[in-house]
Order: sequence, then C-alpha cells, then structure tokens
Amino acid sequence: MTTPIRHYLQFKDFTEQEYAYLFARAANIKAMFKQYVKYQPLVDRTLAMIFEKASTRTRVSFEAGMYQMGGSVLNITTGDSQLGRAEPIEDSARVISRMVDLVMIRTFEQAKLERFAQHSRVPVINGLTNEFHPCQILADIFTYIEHRGSIAGKVVAWVGDGNNMAASWLQAAEILGFTVHISTPSGYEISAATAGITNTGCYKVFRNPLDACRGAHLVTTDVWTSMGFESENETRRLAFADWCVDSEMMAAAQPDALFMHCLPAHRGEEVTAEVIDGPQSVVWDEAENRMHVQKALMEYLLLGRIG
Repeated sequence: MTTPIRHYLQFKDFTEQEYAYLFARAANIKAMFKQYVKYQPLVDRTLAMIFEKASTRTRVSFEAGMYQMGGSVLNITTGDSQLGRAEPIEDSARVISRMVDLVMIRTFEQAKLERFAQHSRVPVINGLTNEFHPCQILADIFTYIEHRGSIAGKVVAWVGDGNNMAASWLQAAEILGFTVHISTPSGYEISAATAGITNTGCYKVFRNPLDACRGAHLVTTDVWTSMGFESENETRRLAFADWCVDSEMMAAAQPDALFMHCLPAHRGEEVTAEVIDGPQSVVWDEAENRMHVQKALMEYLLLGRIG
C-alpha cells in the first residue's frame, strides 16, 4: 500500500505532534550546520522552485538548504516556462512532478497552488500565496521557542494588515494553543473564515494597536502593502498611519517580549528603526531560521520521521 503524498499548503496541514517533531528536527539540523557537520540525507533528490512572486529569503533559504542537504535545485519562473503561458496548471504539475522529488511554489492565489498539488506526484510546499505563508510562521515559532521556550499559552500581538501572515498566525494559534491579539485598520481585517479557524477563542480583536500589545509575549507585523497590492500603496499609507510598532507598543508588552518581522521592512512605516534594530528584535534570527525549519520540512516530506 502506497503512502499518501503529504503537501504543506497551509499551517493547519500538520498536527501539533508533527510540529513538535519538526521543531526538534530543526534544532538538530541547525546545530549540525553551526558545527560544520556534513548532513546530506537528500542526495540525488531534486527540488523545483516555481516563482510567480519575487523573493529573496524564500529563494535563498530553500536553495541553500536543499544544497546543504545534498540535493539539487531547479529555479523556474513564469517568464521562462509554460506556467506563464497557456499550459494548464494541472498539466504543468503532471509534467514537473515526474522529473523532480519536491516542488516549492510562491504564487498569488492559494487555489492555483492547490490545483498544482492535486495533480502532483510529489510533495508541494507553499512558499507564499496571497492567503497564507506557513513557512514563515514555522520559522517565527521556532525562533520564539529558541529564545523563550514553548509558545503554548502565550500571547502574540499582530499589528497591521490582516494578510497571509495574519491568517497563518491564526491557524498556528488554534493548533499550538496560544492566543493572537489582532489590530488592523478598518477595512483590512483578517477573516477567520478565510483562515479556516473553528476556535474563535484563539484570537481577540482590538481597535487600538496599543491595546493589542498589552501583555503580549511577542509583537509582530508586516509591510502595509503586500506584493500584488502596490496600486493601493498611498491609500494604505493613510489608513495604517497609527499601526506603526513603536517603543510605546513594545513597552506595553511583557518586559521580555520579542519583536518579529518577516522582512523586508520599511523603517518608519510599519515599525520604527528603534524597535526593529533594538534589543528586543530577533528579526535576523527569524530570517536565518527560514532555512533551518525548511530543511526539517523537506526532510520530513521526503523521508518521514528520522529515528
């Protein structure tokens, strides 16, 4: 009997127990990396990376991670493949998945990613869509665990746009047992239905972003204008003016609260330089950890549990 293919299309695709395993594996894999221990369980495996949205951290973290684990990488953009032309996504999935072992896609609509996965012979990973960004939340929570221990029972303050990051944070809260305090400008709220949340007790909504930060163990935000919404930039700049994470918001949080941002950041917009470059910020650890958690994720999808 063949084992069903596992995909990672949104955070709720895995269970709490699977995340506990992934975080432990990521810690081991990161420790080996830091000690220059060669670890290459994915020799002769190939990752295809498909980009419809530009990327820095996603490309570098997946590409470097796959090479470090002994595999090889194909970088595909819609401009140099049939994906950007008339070929149906289903056909591209059938072809590409016969030639590689794993596919990472960074695209616009979640539905497009899901259509690809439905017709793929190999695991598909969401590198970012308009609706979800699970790999980033995987890295964020691993970073929190590194610095402060378990996130269960803690409070995460989300300040800003109710975007793909916010939706993924809600899914994580429901699965891992913490609470998200959400504050967004009017008209930019996060939809619990879009996030697929059934336990409304895992989040609270605040009109005032300062109130959302009170007592938080982690304060996090994102750019005011995500990729694909650039035409709204000026409108958003006005709407989000009061949603800049500053020292007052951090002071309202727990004394040892951390600050995170998925990057790239616009200092003076969604966060002040004082905060992102300050002692509570762990954004560089967070960025590096994309690679370590994704190595654990790729290992798990291709090889299952190790040991």
